[in-house]
Amino acid sequence: MMRKNLRKYGSVLLMICLTIPGFIKLEAQTLSDVLDSATIENQLNSIHSRTRVYDNFRAIRDDIFLKMKGNVLDSLDRTKLEIATLNSNLIERKFQIETLNSDLARTKNERDESIRNKDSMSFFGIQMNKGVYNSIMWFVVMGLIVVSVALFLLFKRAHIVTTQVKNELGTMQTEFGDHKNNSREKYEKLVVSHHNEIMKMKRS
Repeated sequence: MMRKNLRKYGSVLLMICLTIPGFIKLEAQTLSDVLDSATIENQLNSIHSRTRVYDNFRAIRDDIFLKMKGNVLDSLDRTKLEIATLNSNLIERKFQIETLNSDLARTKNERDESIRNKDSMSFFGIQMNKGVYNSIMWFVVMGLIVVSVALFLLFKRAHIVTTQVKNELGTMQTEFGDHKNNSREKYEKLVVSHHNEIMKMKRS
């Protein structure tokens, strides 16, 4: 009877001993898959759920610890690389923003200069507002008109005076010619009369 019980318990213990390594192997394989594919957070959660605490210490196999350490370091390296890439992209974006701001400022200055040039004119090399320029030009035009009218009136007056002088000169020349003719006739008559008187005196 006792031998039968020992055989029975021995068989059960043998089955348990043969089964436990299979469970351990299955668990290790599953945990290895987690460590190969899951995120760091999921890996830690998996290790936390698959291990137990003994006297405030959590027991973990050395190969799992080394695998986890390698995963964490790889994750840190990837994170550092991503941070470096983001910083590089940030510097590039800042440079692009500064370039765009510079182009925007230059474009604004060119626009303001174009507006000033559009609203201003050059007068004897001096830039001035169009309103002032138009006022000066109208003043100059009005001055030229006034001067032109004055010169026209002076010319017309001079022409009238010249015509009058010419007419008076013609009249004086006519009168002088008449006076000259009259004087010559009187002189001739006087000579003839004087000659006649001389001839009379000779006869007598």
